[in-house]
Amino acid sequence: MADRKITFPADEETIRSLRAGDSVHVDGHIIGIRDRTQIRIFDQGVEPPMDFSGAFLLHTAPGVRKIGPGKYAPVSIGTTTSARMVRFTEPLGRDYGVRAICGKGGLPDEAIEPMKRYGMVYFAIVGGAAALETTQIEEIEEVAWEELMPECLWKFRVKDFGPLTVGIDAHGTSLFHDVQEAAKKRLEDLYARL
Repeated sequence: MADRKITFPADEETIRSLRAGDSVHVDGHIIGIRDRTQIRIFDQGVEPPMDFSGAFLLHTAPGVRKIGPGKYAPVSIGTTTSARMVRFTEPLGRDYGVRAICGKGGLPDEAIEPMKRYGMVYFAIVGGAAALETTQIEEIEEVAWEELMPECLWKFRVKDFGPLTVGIDAHGTSLFHDVQEAAKKRLEDLYARL
């Protein structure tokens, strides 16, 4: 396992160099996204107004303070559960070239193959770390689809965002799958002893 520093947007080669379990800090830009924005893109067929090529998408609906027309300051930028958004993983990689997704709780096994095929990773972050995450966001540079507030598209400029753990890598390894399998085996062993 390695400690890495990556700037986003990132290229496929950089993402494929990561391995499950690596620790990562991120500089550059992160795009905040949530259910309603992805439903608009994929179910309603509306093209996103931000470039997702090489992007890091953060599952969030942030707490912000309005400071002017279209301008916001971060108040509390935490993550939300990713599993319910797994169906968007493949089209994000295939159609838009997204390189990383981050949220709470991991993604189920159906995300593994698309991430491998399209050169994507899933970053795990500690749930409840919004206070720390917010200090690592230097500025909210852009917001789109404000009518979906707080589930808009957000463009955050970040510095040393993390630490993040590569939970699913672009080679088909998923720490979430491994933990589930180990727990299942342990449970079977416990039941056998009863």
